[in-house]
Amino acid sequence: MIKSMTGYGRGAAAGETFSVVVEMRSVNNRNLDIHWRAPQELAAWEIPLKKQVQAAVSRGRIDVTITLSQTNEVGYEINRPLLRGYLSALRTIRDEFGLGGEADLATIARLPNLLQTAPGAGALDDAVVQGVEEALTQAVAALVAMRAVEGHELQKELLDRVDRIERQLAIIDASSETIVAFYRDKLRTRIEELLEGIAMDETRLAQEVAYLAERSDIAEEITRLKSHLPQLRELIAGGGEIGKKLDFLLQETNREANTILSKSSELAICDAAIEIKTEVEKLREQAQNVE
Repeated sequence: MIKSMTGYGRGAAAGETFSVVVEMRSVNNRNLDIHWRAPQELAAWEIPLKKQVQAAVSRGRIDVTITLSQTNEVGYEINRPLLRGYLSALRTIRDEFGLGGEADLATIARLPNLLQTAPGAGALDDAVVQGVEEALTQAVAALVAMRAVEGHELQKELLDRVDRIERQLAIIDASSETIVAFYRDKLRTRIEELLEGIAMDETRLAQEVAYLAERSDIAEEITRLKSHLPQLRELIAGGGEIGKKLDFLLQETNREANTILSKSSELAICDAAIEIKTEVEKLREQAQNVE
């Protein structure tokens, strides 16, 4: 079963002193690109937690948001050297430039890095880490499940479009069998219009028809298209990581349709080739969402 790159997953866990929520959203991307938003306290666990995500998904942009709330009190220390330097600078400004006013507590509290977490106060106990891992596991499982459901619907649509291509290819194949007669009649009509009753050389006409038929021979393109379609079906039905392989096969299918259009001027063949190109384009758009 193929998987879509679009999905959402959520997980949550709680303990006596904490609660954690993990949310994951994924959208299309050529490679795996994880965007991580988590509290600073989890910085030491970022790499192993990301590996948990990488083990479950292979493509897509994954936005991971971890919200951690702790009910235990966190201790802070004052950065005294910073505060002393700040106050000293303010006094120098006041005395040197004759300015009035005093620094209040609210102003001082906004100083960057004035308050620092006390040593050991920011450490997470094992229960919190296990809770984060549990919530992440839930979110990953939910994300993968949604991507699988989306992928199932996508798979059905992809196979339907391959069937449509096959029906158009059957039209091209059938029409190609009469292409020599088509060119002969077209060329005969044109020559008769030019000669206005003068007898034409049937041998020369046959040679010209053969030349045009050779230039317009699409048997090779039809054969290649017939070989691409089973490969497409097998790839789509088999599932797994097929995005890049699918894109390559669709490029080749589109190339054959373009060649048929450039070689043939017979209306039924051209219409069918255009329909194939249309279906291929829709397939390529959908393939952008396949893992």
